[in-house]
Formats: sequence, structure tokens, C-alpha cells
Amino acid sequence: MDIVLYPDPVLRRGGKEVTVFDAALRETAARMVEAMYGDDGCGLAAPQVGLELKLLVLNPTADPNDRSQEMVLVNPKVTQRKGSEWEAEGCLSFPGIHAEVERYTRITVSYQDLDGKPQELRAEGFLARVIQHEMDHLSGVLFVDRFSPADKIRVRAQLEDLEARYRRQLAAPKA
Repeated sequence: MDIVLYPDPVLRRGGKEVTVFDAALRETAARMVEAMYGDDGCGLAAPQVGLELKLLVLNPTADPNDRSQEMVLVNPKVTQRKGSEWEAEGCLSFPGIHAEVERYTRITVSYQDLDGKPQELRAEGFLARVIQHEMDHLSGVLFVDRFSPADKIRVRAQLEDLEARYRRQLAAPKA
């Protein structure tokens, strides 16, 4: 399972509601977790691996040897939000790009687990930030959309490099 890089259009399409909770969904989530760790990430949303599903995986430790905080959220929705702060973020779909993004400091999220059972999670700090970042992907919102105007200018050349790479991949002959 490969990470999709900007500007692949799947990143803007977001995800569709998951309605089937079966072994295939569990396998998809497990493969996403391994892809996340493979790229040294702490979160990954289904659109980032080319899947239009409202599914995300995360582990705020980003440590494959410490899976105690690993989570899978299906069809998540933020139901409460409080406070805000600016902190630096990166994204597996934007390698090498980092900037400060404003996020809520405390959130409550309702979601379903891999069996389809309703769950609720209260998160704050870094965990809340990771969840919000990944949930943006489920709506086709990218973290660069939330950059300050100055940061958008600062990373413009890096974004243009990713766009040129994508155009080269499209133009390359298919094997």
C-alpha cells in the first residue's frame, strides 16, 4: 500500500461513508497502519492511500514498537471542540513540508470501530491535532489549505516540485 502524494486528485475527493464492516475493512485498516509506520507517520487517512473511505488510523507515539495507543476511526465526526493553538505539522502526502496549522486543543469525536459499534473519544493536545489533521483528509481538505499566507509563499517551490513530479509520473509510459 503506497502513500499518495500531492497533487493526486484523490486527496481532494475525500472519503465516503463506510457501510460494510467486514474482514476486508479490517485488512485495509491493518495495511494502512503498516503503511503509516513504513513512512514514519503518526496518522494516515484512507484517501492518502487512494481509497475514498471515511477511515483513518493513528498512533500518536508513531512507534511501531509501542502500539498501545494505536486507533482506527471509521466515519468519525467531531461533536465538540474547545480552544485553539498553532503548532507545526507535516503530512505523509507532502514529504519535507512543515508549517504551523491552527487546530482545536480539545475535541470529542464520535466514530465507529471496525465492528461498526458506535464509540466516543475525548482527545486533547497532540492526539486531538492528529485526529483533526486526518479527518481533514476525509473531507478533501489538505493541511496546506490551513497554512498562513506567509507559509504558503514559503513552501510554494516545494509544492511546485511535487506537482512537476506528479506530471512526470502521468506522462511516463505504463509498464
